[in-house]
This record gives sequence, C-alpha cells and structure tokens, in this order.
Amino acid sequence: MAQQTDGGSPRVVQCLLVCVMLAVLMGCGGRPKNVLTPVADSVPETKRVDMLVTTTRGRSALEGEMFTGERAPEPTFADMTVSIPPESVRKVGEVAWPKKLPSNPATDFATLKADEISREDARTWLRAAVRKSGDGSVLVFIHGFNNRFEDSVYRFAQIVEDSGVRSAPVLVTWPSRGSVFAYGYDRESTNYTRNALETLFQYLARDPEVKEVSILAHSMGNWLALEALRQMAIRNGRLPAKFENVMLAAPDVDVDVFRQQIADMGEQRPHFTLFVSRDDRALALSRRVWGDVARLGAIDPEQPPYKKELSDNKITVIDLTKVKAGDRLHHGKFAESPEVVRLIGARISDGQALTDSKIGLGDTLLAATTGTAAAAGNVAGLILAAPVAVIDANTRDNYAGNVSGLFGSGTMQNNAPDCEPGVRAERGQSGCGR
Repeated sequence: MAQQTDGGSPRVVQCLLVCVMLAVLMGCGGRPKNVLTPVADSVPETKRVDMLVTTTRGRSALEGEMFTGERAPEPTFADMTVSIPPESVRKVGEVAWPKKLPSNPATDFATLKADEISREDARTWLRAAVRKSGDGSVLVFIHGFNNRFEDSVYRFAQIVEDSGVRSAPVLVTWPSRGSVFAYGYDRESTNYTRNALETLFQYLARDPEVKEVSILAHSMGNWLALEALRQMAIRNGRLPAKFENVMLAAPDVDVDVFRQQIADMGEQRPHFTLFVSRDDRALALSRRVWGDVARLGAIDPEQPPYKKELSDNKITVIDLTKVKAGDRLHHGKFAESPEVVRLIGARISDGQALTDSKIGLGDTLLAATTGTAAAAGNVAGLILAAPVAVIDANTRDNYAGNVSGLFGSGTMQNNAPDCEPGVRAERGQSGCGR
C-alpha cells in the first residue's frame, strides 16, 4: 500500500474537507470588500480620523479597493479620512465593519476621503498634521500578516480613535495579499518594503518640525519595523534621539534574530515596549514552522534567559496572557483590549510609563503561520487551516475558494506545482487562492 502523506485516506480526508467547507459556508457571511469608496459626511456626531498613508502596494482598478496585495516599484501616498460611529453603537477596540455597502456612518466605519497624493503633497500633509499635534509628534503604524489595504486603514483608524493619541498618524502598509495561504509572499513583502520604510524614517529624522516619533507594529510588521531601524542605525551610525518609542505587539520574530537586531542598533536606541501573550495561538504555530525557535511575542518574560536580557536592554514588557480580549487566536489583544489601547495612547501622548500594574490581569488578525502550513496547497494544510476559517469570517471566502479549487479537477494532489499560493487568485485563474 502506498504511504499516505496527507494525514489519512483520500476518502476520509475528502469527507473531512467537505464537512469543514459546509461549516464555513453555513457560517455567518464575510463582510463586504472594497469599502473605501467615499460616502457623504452625513452624521456630524461621528468621530473622524485623518491619516497619511504610504504604501508599496500596487494600485487597484477597483475604486473601493485602492491598492492590491501586489508589489509596486515605488511607494505611493494617500490622504484618507475615516468616520467612526459613536461608542454607543461600537465597543472600544472594535472595528465596526459595514454589513452592506455603501457604509452607514451612523453605525459603521465609513470612508469619507480616499485621495492618492504626490510625495510633495504628502510632505505638506505631514507638516500640517505635526503642527496640529501640539508637540510635534508622529505615530507610525505597521500592520501584520494577512491584511488587505482596507483592513490596515480601518484598524489604524480604530487605534488612533480609541487610544486618544494626538500625534500625526502615518500608516505604513506593505503588500500583503490578505490571504491565510500567502504567508511566504507576505514575509518576502516585508523585506521588499524595508528600504521604503527606512526612507520614511530618515525623512522624519531630518524634518526639524518632527520632535518625536513613536512606532507601533503588529505581528509580521515587527520584522519590517526592526529591520528598517537596524538598517538605519547601521547606515547612520546610530538611531536619532527623537525616535523615542517602539511598541512591538505580538511580534512574529525569532528571539535569536531579535537579539542581533537590537545589538546592531547600538547603544542609542528607542525605548522598546514588548507586548507578549503566552496563549497566542498564531505565534505557537509560527514557532513550529520556523524550526521550533521561540517567537518574541510568545515568550515568558519571567523565565531565563529572557528576564535578564530584557532587563539589560531596558525593554519594558507587558504580559497580556491573562487579558481576555481580541480574537480567539489571542493575537490581536493590543488593539482590541480597551485598557491596552488606551494605555498605548497615554504612553504616546503623555509619556506615561507602560507597566503591568496599569493593565492588571483581569485582524484581528489570523494565525501568522497557518498559511505557511497550507502554503503548498495540500490537503493536510487545508485541514490545519480549517479551524481558522471557521473562527474568522474574513477568511471564509478565501478558504472555501481553496477547498473548491482543490476538488475542481476531481483529483486530490499533495502539491500544485506551478501554483504559488495566492498567485492564481490574483490573476483570476482557478485551482488556487480565492
């Protein structure tokens, strides 16, 4: 009998996948896509978040999408305004996605402005926003794995609003295909964006009106942030003093690599705050994929050698393990816990220290590595990804597409030789991706 490499007999596996697909399709429908078509500013009591966006994503032909998950040859800039409904209809930490289009500003996050602008216009926007901040501060946010452009825009708007931060908000969004099956592509896209992010950091360092820069990164975005800072430190000999705060939320970064990155930045470096959660299921899966080396966002900061290393490097640690907030993978607590997101705002705006005592113990992103296990397009990978698809409505369309593509030819294969995950989906081909 031929050895089975996909976790069971084809008949059993096919039955399991059919059951999973039914569960996915019978679940709540996913939210609308392409929500960035501006609507009228018709509800005066809503809050508004203006942000500058810089992206290495390619332009989209769809008005409501603006940018895709593909890579552009050079950065593009956008001036965006997001309307946020009052807390009476939205919980702090929640992105109120519209259930249908057009968005209703009274109940939904809604786009009021979405204008692509030139580099010079971006500089003008930034100067005005820095002056408006009152203290010359800038907040740069770098999203994580599996984010469409609209995901990053609305999540950052939520963070800015709920944290109460007064800094000029700058979103850095890199080419993520927004697919749990595109982990490898997304990881390489962070490397692709390193130079563009360093260029932004160098500009902020030179601008005399910018007095303070804070950086908030999530998940895979931490790799991009750390690499750009490391690159800048090596090029300049040190990091600028105005780069005061770097907040690493659930970093999907190898702890051994992080040690080297910190060392390469030299003695003059920002104050690092590390948000960890030992129950982060996404990072637990990532550890398996990356050779069983601990991921920085899931370490136990009280255990050796981490406790001493963190202390020696003056890294503040916020342990969110017992905080009950965020998705079921426990990977988005930093943005979805009201206490934590307000604490971030206090740290940026008022310079308050981030401590465990302030928090107490009492996209929502997907598993950063479920996609890696499924990247070959094989049956075992899809079974592993199934729980994520059931948990997260945003992934159901993508997951169901992969399952139907797998069965489309009537055969079951361990590999799809010329199908890099997500590539055919973007090209509109069948058999892979959405």
